[in-house]
Amino acid sequence: MSEAARNDESAVYQRQGFGTAMAPRPPYGVLIVDFVNGFADPAQFGGGNIASAIERTVGLLAAARERGWPVAHTRIVFADDDADGNIFTLKVPGLLTLKEDTPASQVVPQLTPRVGELVVRKTLPSGFSGTSLAAWLTQKGVHTLLVAGCTTSGCVRASVVDAMCGGFRPLVVTDCVGDRAIGPHEANLFDMEQKYAILMSRDEALAATA
Repeated sequence: MSEAARNDESAVYQRQGFGTAMAPRPPYGVLIVDFVNGFADPAQFGGGNIASAIERTVGLLAAARERGWPVAHTRIVFADDDADGNIFTLKVPGLLTLKEDTPASQVVPQLTPRVGELVVRKTLPSGFSGTSLAAWLTQKGVHTLLVAGCTTSGCVRASVVDAMCGGFRPLVVTDCVGDRAIGPHEANLFDMEQKYAILMSRDEALAATA
C-alpha cells in the first residue's frame, strides 16, 4: 500500500473520532503474553519478529521488577488427555501439544518468572478469559497495563481488548510484541491504537511511566 493510501485511511479514522489520545495512569503493571519456547521457535509457532520482541522485553521486565510493578505471564497449557480441547484447538490443533511439562509451553529462559509474579495458564487467546488475571490486577491496584508478548494479531490483541473491557488502560509496548507475519502485526497495532490502547515503544513507555 502506498504512503498516500495509508494517509487516506488514517484520515477516515480521524474524521470519525477514532484514535483519541489516552495518557498512562498509575499504578502500572506488566502482562507478558505467551513468550514461551514454542512461540520463540519458527519451526513450531514462531517466526517473524517474535525473537526480537522477546529480547526487547528483557529490558522491560527488568525495569518493571526494579520499579516494583506487578508482573503477570501467560502460558497456553492444555490437559494431558486433551479433555479441555476447544474451538481454538479445532482451528489450531497443534496447540494441544502445549502441556504443563512440555518444553514448548515453558516461559523462555530469559524471561523466567520470579517468585511473586503471576503465571496464568490459559486455553483461549485472551489472558483474561476464564482466569484470575483481572482479579489479581485489581487487587494489586493496577490502572495501566503494559502489554508485551505474542502474537500481536492473536493472543496479544485478545488480551488487550479484554483488558480494556475490564477497565484497565492497555499500553501496548510496540517493540515488545511480535507476530509470525509482519502484515498482521502492523495492522493490529494500528487497529488497537485506534480503538483500545495506548501504543509506545519500550523506551517511550518507560519514560512516560517513570
